[in-house]
Parts: sequence; structure tokens; C-alpha cells
Amino acid sequence: MRAGLLTEPVDGLDEALDAVGAFDRALIAGLLRPQHVEAGGPTVLARAVAGTPLAARVAEAAEKAAAGAAGEEHFVALAGARTALLGSVHDALLTRVDEAAGRLRGTEAAPAARDQQPAANLLTAARAWLSDLARCGWQGIDHEVVSGAAEVVSAMLPDPSLRRLATLLDGFAAELAASCPGVSAERFPVRRWGDLWSRGMLLTVPGAAGTPAVGTADGRLLPLGIDVQEHATAAQAQVHAVFEPADGSGARLVRASVSVPKPDTVVGAGVWQLMRPHMSLLAAAGEGRSMDLTGMPVTAEGDLLWSDEHARPGEPADAFATARVALPTATAQVTAPLDRHPAHIAVPVFIEGYTARTDEEGRLTFTVSGTELAVDTDRVPAAGPLTPEAVARSGACIALIRWDAGTFRVQPLAVETTVRKKVTPVHAGAWAGGTTDKAGARAEKAATDAAKVLSERAGRLLRK
Repeated sequence: MRAGLLTEPVDGLDEALDAVGAFDRALIAGLLRPQHVEAGGPTVLARAVAGTPLAARVAEAAEKAAAGAAGEEHFVALAGARTALLGSVHDALLTRVDEAAGRLRGTEAAPAARDQQPAANLLTAARAWLSDLARCGWQGIDHEVVSGAAEVVSAMLPDPSLRRLATLLDGFAAELAASCPGVSAERFPVRRWGDLWSRGMLLTVPGAAGTPAVGTADGRLLPLGIDVQEHATAAQAQVHAVFEPADGSGARLVRASVSVPKPDTVVGAGVWQLMRPHMSLLAAAGEGRSMDLTGMPVTAEGDLLWSDEHARPGEPADAFATARVALPTATAQVTAPLDRHPAHIAVPVFIEGYTARTDEEGRLTFTVSGTELAVDTDRVPAAGPLTPEAVARSGACIALIRWDAGTFRVQPLAVETTVRKKVTPVHAGAWAGGTTDKAGARAEKAATDAAKVLSERAGRLLRK
């Protein structure tokens, strides 16, 4: 691990992010009224893509936006330019991570998605709502403006080909509603709302949200670790793994995810109860076991579309042995065009021989070959035995390299630490298949009790 590369500056990175930031700040006040051309965010965005195939279209869109006369097609162009700039940032950062990890990455472009031809009128309605948001800006939002998404979302949800966009619009509208009226808000999540707006705008373009091209995978899957993300009403577990094809071709990195809705009373280890029935891989990863795949659907981006009927438990497989032997030579997959964003960077790496240090404010860092790397302990889930204290005592770590707030950070998935003079592995997903650990067992029982109560209440409501 050439950690020093992760702290070196990346050419053009600041300039690209400054252009995105200028456009995002323009969305605070909105693009309804004429603005000073030279200082306008859309103009800065247009300059950043000058000399690219987007140049002419974005320049026209910036001119119209500066005059307060931008139409929907101009907003699509501006969203495309913003997405392209962040895509270039993503590519530059990912290249730097690959260099530091000594990893090869696939070079073939992802196959074109299959267009399912969703209802054009619903895409138009979604685009119109997003355009209204851009015109009024975050300071101009009120409940009347935000509520315009409700009817569009309701009409989209029954159509599977539109559910991705519908979910984004629904969540975006909920965040906006929580900040209404915008004129009285002191701060806005400018980058996040810019991301949601631009992604939503591009998903209204016919064909942008098509189903990814899917192949099949036959071979052995060696889990590395589980990344758990939990919110009040939803939870997701993503298993990162090395896949060894049965045909003897090179190993490659893959992922498998399961997402479930949940009551806000189910927290911590209780979320595993909701996810286990949907993916047997969770139990295998928690038990330290490989999986044998036959005909498992997989996208060109390395996402396994998990189906238990295509998998069966294999031999025991120690994640740290996989990290030491198989991970360094595994090829990473390409990234889908719309997923080329710095926030999507999550590269599995193995780090050892570091020194862990916690400062006075509780921030943990690993010093690797003289280079300090920040450790993101906030991402260590409550749904497992891994704790910031265990990470601080560790000497080897399976982690995801992420990029956040302008720096690369280490998110631990598992560590080797000393317990009673014995090197012991501790995994964030160790409780995925069940646990005898006292803390985990208590959380599981609490989740079971909460689920029973909710089921009984739901039954009473239905009977009434």
C-alpha cells in the first residue's frame, strides 16, 4: 500500500470542484432572474467544460440562465456538465487509489443499458418540477413548490422502470419539505441538493435509467467484509468480495447488496433479522465461509444481482487470508456513467504494519509508511462487534478507501487485534448470520419484540 500517493495533490481537482461549487451556489438564489454573466455559476460551469463535446450546448444554457430565460433543455445541459465534472473528479481519484493499492481496473466501457421506454409524460412532469426548483432556488422553496413532486412520484412508483427516479424525487422532496420555507433557512446542504437535482434531471432523459446489461457468474465467491448503512426507515448491507471465475480467468472484485425498509424502533444488530431472509451471503460472510455461484446474474460494474437459487455455501474462507493473497491481484470493475461521483468511491484494500493514534478530540489515524490516513470510525456500524476501540488496538485492517471532505479516509470492515495476548479478527458483519455474543443477542431479542408489537398493531388496524 503506497499510502503516500493518497495525500499528494491531484491535478485539476480543485478547479473542477470550484466550478461545481459555483454552480451549486447559484442554485441557492435560483436561476429565475437575470444575473451578472461573468460571476454567474452557470458561466463558470460552461468555462470548465470548454473544449469538450458539451461546450456549445452548455455555453448556450449558461447564457440563457444568466438572462433568466433558461428552459428545461438548458437545465438538462447544465446538469450534464456538472455531472461530467464530478465524473472527471471521480476518475482522477479512483486512478490515484488504484495506484496506491497497486490494482488493475477494467478498461472496457460498460455495455449500454436496456431502455424500457418508460412513460414520456411522467419523465416530462418530473423534469418540469426539477426545473421549477432550479428557477426558484433553495431560498425560494415553499410547501406549494415542493408538494408538486407528490403526484409525479405516485404515478411513477407502479412502473418498475421509473422506480429509481421516483425514489430519488420522493426523498429529495422530503428533505426540501423539512427546510421549508427556504427564505428562513440559515444553511443549505448545497452539494447534496446539487447532486440530487442534477442526478434527477439526467434520469428524466429517456434511456438514462435503463436496466443495466447483465451477464452470469460461475465460480467461487470469497467475502472480504460487510458495509452496513442504516437510516431511520431503511437499512442496507453491501458485501464486498473477491470472485474467482470457474473458467480460471483472473479474479475480480464484486459486490452484493440487500436493502430493506425497517421500523425506526429496529436498530443495531436487529437489522440483520430484516435482511437475512433475502440474502444467504450475509450468513456466509458472518461465518467466514465462501459461496459457490452458478449462473449468478452480474452487471459489468461488478454488482451481483443476488439470488439464493444460484448460490450454495462453500468451504471455510478466512477474510484476512483472502485479503492478503487474493485481493492484491483482483481486478476492479468499470463504473457506470451515472455512478461516476466521488461519493461512490469505496475501494477494498488491506492495510497492515501501521501505527494507530487517537488525538485529544477522539479522531483516529493510521500512520502507514510515514503517511497519516484518517480513519472514519463514524461509519463503523452498531450492528456488529467492531468498535472504534478495537480499530485503535489493531495491527491489520480490511477497509474501504473513501473520499470525503477533500481527503481520502479509511473505513474499517474488519481488523486483527490482540485479545488476551492472541491475535483475533473482529468483523463489522460478524453478527450477520446470528450471534451468541451477549450484546448482539440482546439487540436481536429487542428487535424481535419490536417486530411482534408492530405486527400486532398492524393486525388490529387491518381488522378495524
